[in-house]
Amino acid sequence: MLNQLIIRERCFTWGQQTYLMGILNVTPDSFSDGGLFNTTSAALAQAQAMVDAGADIIDIGGQSTRPGAEQITLTEELDRVLSVLQVIRPKITIPISVDTTRAEVAQAAVEAGADIVNDISGGTYDPEMLPTVAKLDVPIMLMHIRGTPQTMQQHTDYQDLMGEIYSFLSQQIKAAITAGIQQENIIIDPGIGFAKNYDQNLEIIRSLPTFKTLKCPILVGASRKSFIGKILNQPEPKARVWGTAAACCAAIFNGADILRVHDVAEMRDVSLVADAIYRKVTGDR
Repeated sequence: MLNQLIIRERCFTWGQQTYLMGILNVTPDSFSDGGLFNTTSAALAQAQAMVDAGADIIDIGGQSTRPGAEQITLTEELDRVLSVLQVIRPKITIPISVDTTRAEVAQAAVEAGADIVNDISGGTYDPEMLPTVAKLDVPIMLMHIRGTPQTMQQHTDYQDLMGEIYSFLSQQIKAAITAGIQQENIIIDPGIGFAKNYDQNLEIIRSLPTFKTLKCPILVGASRKSFIGKILNQPEPKARVWGTAAACCAAIFNGADILRVHDVAEMRDVSLVADAIYRKVTGDR
């Protein structure tokens, strides 16, 4: 793995520290914060708050991917994402990613100032996604999923969980490179909560080192998810901060490079302490 990636003049050095991706859902129906940030003013205030709290990337999503979420139209997704991007981009300097499975949204978002594409389908839903990202010459995050957000919880019957996730990610890395995406522009995500049940989510976090041989930085998105709620007997996602902290700490110790989180300030403290112990990084970053 090449150990550095420069995005918007910001250098990400893999393996030396943990980076935080702050979640900005501009949707009315996301599982944890739907409706809170789906106006441009609220989205801008939240983005600025996450930057101030220590986020390294802001991830904007206009389509909810919670279990059972309905697919919105292309026009609606474009409107949600671009209206927020146009307000946020002039105000913040850190990289922005767009969370989408549609090549047209990816292209429009990058043209409006986004720097990264975060595709929960790993480039499989839209055959134009990988060629589009190659032409745009931006990094892409490839996540493992089975089915769609509407059906994924019916697809948790794996014969070999880690082997099948590994095989999918390996295949999509090859497909991305074949499409013209540079190896150093590929980040992988095992897809916690996406076609995974409680035990499988725990196994993924324990087994993250399995993915190191794919030679790509690893993104983990465990924030506030239902497996944490089950452990804590906590039905309210916003009350799962400490459980999320434990999951994030475990992910760091097992090799995660980026954590996708809602609670940036709290997870910054987690990552600073975990990095000091595990990566021997000390001091304020």
